[in-house]
Amino acid sequence: MKENFDFLMPSVNFFGAGVIKKIGDRAKMLNMNKPLIVTDKVLEGMDNGPVAQTLDSLKAAGVDYAIFDGVEPNPKIRNIKAAKQVYLDENCDSIITVGGGSAHDCGKGTGIILTNGDDITKLAGIETLDNALPPLMAVNTTAGTASELTRHCVITNEETKLKFVVVSWRNIPLVSFNDPMLELDVPASLTAATGMDTFVQAIEPYVSTNRNEITDGQCIQAIRLVEESLREAVANGHNIEARTKMVEAEMLGGMAFNNADLGYVHAMAHQLGGQYDAPHGVCCAMLLPIVEKYNIIACPERFAELAEIMGENTDGLSTREAADLSIKAMRRLCDDVGIPRSIKAIGAKPEDFELMAENALKDGNAFSNPRKGTKEELVALFQEAYDNE
Repeated sequence: MKENFDFLMPSVNFFGAGVIKKIGDRAKMLNMNKPLIVTDKVLEGMDNGPVAQTLDSLKAAGVDYAIFDGVEPNPKIRNIKAAKQVYLDENCDSIITVGGGSAHDCGKGTGIILTNGDDITKLAGIETLDNALPPLMAVNTTAGTASELTRHCVITNEETKLKFVVVSWRNIPLVSFNDPMLELDVPASLTAATGMDTFVQAIEPYVSTNRNEITDGQCIQAIRLVEESLREAVANGHNIEARTKMVEAEMLGGMAFNNADLGYVHAMAHQLGGQYDAPHGVCCAMLLPIVEKYNIIACPERFAELAEIMGENTDGLSTREAADLSIKAMRRLCDDVGIPRSIKAIGAKPEDFELMAENALKDGNAFSNPRKGTKEELVALFQEAYDNE
């Protein structure tokens, strides 16, 4: 555990029912004269949806805006380039992202190429940005990636089918908005996928080599909240208490991994998502029990603690026996919310595993994994996830 560390998060985080109404006033306070709204066509087309409510708040505050609604799942380089062109054509001076992780990553990517050069692939890595992004606010609509809080920007190179990450404190939005009421109509399958991403983002920092006492506390509470509420949110999306707890869990997990980092689950999931254009949360969930079972020998006591946090009875068990229960609990949650067990479900092909393993080890999330693996070991993990039934 690190004795000296920094702790990063947005300077202002609004949480709770109705906070979306504060967007216009906060935009004025930040001297946003004409923000670019970065979102997708589904959200932009919803009557009284998150985009409509964002625009209403901006209009009430007298703030002009332009809209880019071309965000795709697993945002591509072409998306950020198209958004940049709208930003320049419309003489925008700031960015407001509205949506889940794809919208936030697209908005961050747009800001990056506006101020740090057009070739974002050269900026992959940790703290590679020399220049500040345009002022950025994030309106979140899913309890998932926590990109509205973090320094991570994940973009897919559509030509190589590889995801890459630009990690920098400059990517952190100035203000985030988490209004649980925006999530009541999120479909069950998306609720499960994004909710499992939240879960993974609390598990991985807890066993990360960069963890600290502050992030431990955030992980513990996030895991408990997910255990309490994800099944209920999937079963009934209009369960406001469950939705609220999932947003709280997402924020806590986001703060934790923003500072303690992640591990091989995310590093490998990025390869699956880039190669097969698959939902990020589903990729993470399918890999979680397999990768963490591999990680147990690096810190069995941490996994024993995870079992207790997830509500398992570990009385009378050895550390390793208790640690094994944590993997069973992870698998049970995946099964309960309908996550496929095998990566065959997203079209994975064994002939791609070697390249994906090689690239996973280069991913920015790989370096804080508790167990240091080889390419051959990661190929074996992909294969296990493929054969898993």
